[in-house]
Amino acid sequence: MDKYITWIINNKEWLFSGAGLAILIWIYRLIIKKNKALFSQKIRAGASSANVQAGRDINIAIKKKNDVEKD
Repeated sequence: MDKYITWIINNKEWLFSGAGLAILIWIYRLIIKKNKALFSQKIRAGASSANVQAGRDINIAIKKKNDVEKD
């Protein structure tokens, strides 16, 4: 542990400059947050409502009331 503290003290200017900080954040995101979802979706459904939720594009075909299906 002393080895790491000594390295941080000796390299504090580089470490906390823009490049070092960006690398630390990148490592943090790779190691610590790799199992968490990047975003979450929530939907609230009201009474007698039709809700559709998708992570990407969605196409919905809606029939008109007077359309008749042919068998």
